[in-house]
Amino acid sequence: MHTYLNQNEFTILLVDDREENLLSLEDMLAQEGRQFIKATSGNEALRHVLKNDRIGLIMLDVQMPGMDGFEVARLLKANPKTRHISIIFVTAISKEEQYVLRGFDEGAVDYLQKPLDIGVTKAKVRVFEQLYFYQQELRKTAGELESINKQLEKFVYIVAHDLKSPLTGIMALLSLLEMKSDRQAVKPEELREYVDELKLATYHLSDMITSILEYSRKSVGQQTVEEVDVQELVQEIAFLLFPPRHIEIRVHEPLPVLRTKKLKLQQVFQNLLSNAVKYNDKERGLIEVGSRDKDLFVEFYVRDNGPGVSEEEQDQLFELFRTAGGKAHTESSTGVGLNILKMLVEEQGGKIRVESEPERGSTFYFDWKK
Repeated sequence: MHTYLNQNEFTILLVDDREENLLSLEDMLAQEGRQFIKATSGNEALRHVLKNDRIGLIMLDVQMPGMDGFEVARLLKANPKTRHISIIFVTAISKEEQYVLRGFDEGAVDYLQKPLDIGVTKAKVRVFEQLYFYQQELRKTAGELESINKQLEKFVYIVAHDLKSPLTGIMALLSLLEMKSDRQAVKPEELREYVDELKLATYHLSDMITSILEYSRKSVGQQTVEEVDVQELVQEIAFLLFPPRHIEIRVHEPLPVLRTKKLKLQQVFQNLLSNAVKYNDKERGLIEVGSRDKDLFVEFYVRDNGPGVSEEEQDQLFELFRTAGGKAHTESSTGVGLNILKMLVEEQGGKIRVESEPERGSTFYFDWKK
């Protein structure tokens, strides 16, 4: 569908079977910022409306051979794509109530009686022009609100996912401590070790909540850019995931120091690492994190020796609500997280990809702007 590039233009469709009436009406209403399209029949008017989504007002003659104005209005109002367009009937028919009511029933918003009063005609068109721009602003605002709602849904998912990992670790440590104390007295040094780990986890959880609250209060442009030691960030995430003893997370030094939005980078690493831990099926699991310089970006990787995925399934990993094999699984394997990670990485101008072989593990690569 054709769309005018200038968002400040107001397009009026003039419909009359007499060419001289069209020229007269255009001359009367012409001013800067207005565009005119002319049609000499009902069928031609419908074709113009269906091809052009910038028409804001239709000045429609009632008495035309073939398809009259009433029928044109009825068809336009029956179509969801065109029913919002304002229609002013221009008619020489009697002002009797039956004709006026019929026009409003068919979808007209106003009447102009021939011969036209220049002042009244200009005033009415000006009102509908202003109304059109108000409606455009409302649609724009509605679109922005819809976009914000989608971002909020994405944000809530990430928050829930990210808070779940340290909480799970804290619960696991407490359960382990409870089981040990049920069997025998826990030695003071062992108790101190557990308490220290629990304190670290709770401090990290508190920092995460503080960062999330700050993030939620600020617009994208206001969110804090800070110096982030990625080596320290990844090691902290790895520790607080509390991986099982048979899984090693190995961080290859040196990872860079970047000026970036820490929370977003943390979300990417935390999701990739937690997934690698969660789905590892090997007797001795190994997860590796590393990086390499790529001019304006740093390319990070998270490699595991887990179950891997087939080439066909790799294409589906980053699709919203799609999982490997296109199967429906539980919340933990919906694929929503990877779709969100893709969006976070692409916000930085980078890309995320995966290389994988069934039974031999997967490597996720993503670019992050320096």
